[in-house]
Amino acid sequence: MSLFKRIKNILKSPEPVKSEKSVLSLNPGDILEVSLVTYEIIGKTRMHERNEIFLTLQDGNTIRYLKVENREKVYYELYTPIDGRLDSFNEIPTTIEMDDLEYYLEEQYSCRASITGKTPFAVSGEQHVWEFQSDNRKLLRIEWQEGRTMMYEGETILTADVQIIRAT
Repeated sequence: MSLFKRIKNILKSPEPVKSEKSVLSLNPGDILEVSLVTYEIIGKTRMHERNEIFLTLQDGNTIRYLKVENREKVYYELYTPIDGRLDSFNEIPTTIEMDDLEYYLEEQYSCRASITGKTPFAVSGEQHVWEFQSDNRKLLRIEWQEGRTMMYEGETILTADVQIIRAT
């Protein structure tokens, strides 16, 4: 090695350290493990005013949804889509009985949602969300955007049960 190459290597600035991917910065194409099941992220809905994302996950033919909310700590909820109908989003009750469970309205909000990849809603726009919880901690989520309704049943997931396998 010549003297000039040594001097050049000494003066060369070091490469910046790549920051580790967080769950909030994941995008379609990344791989995630939730409760020992490996999923590919195929879609992402970002709620701009709430520091929250709703990831569309696929494992073979199975589609699930992971809500990630960053407050004082990161909270995870895993949902499965269910069949349901909503005539008007102005008529959401504060309690819903479904499959012998009483769900109570926990939170209601609307905000701008931006869409990336394959999600239940094809375009970005104003999204209305109602989140319910039963006495045995089961979750129910209703989303309405531009005349389309989605309903989900879910449960809270521990932080240790969510692992990033590969991030782009």
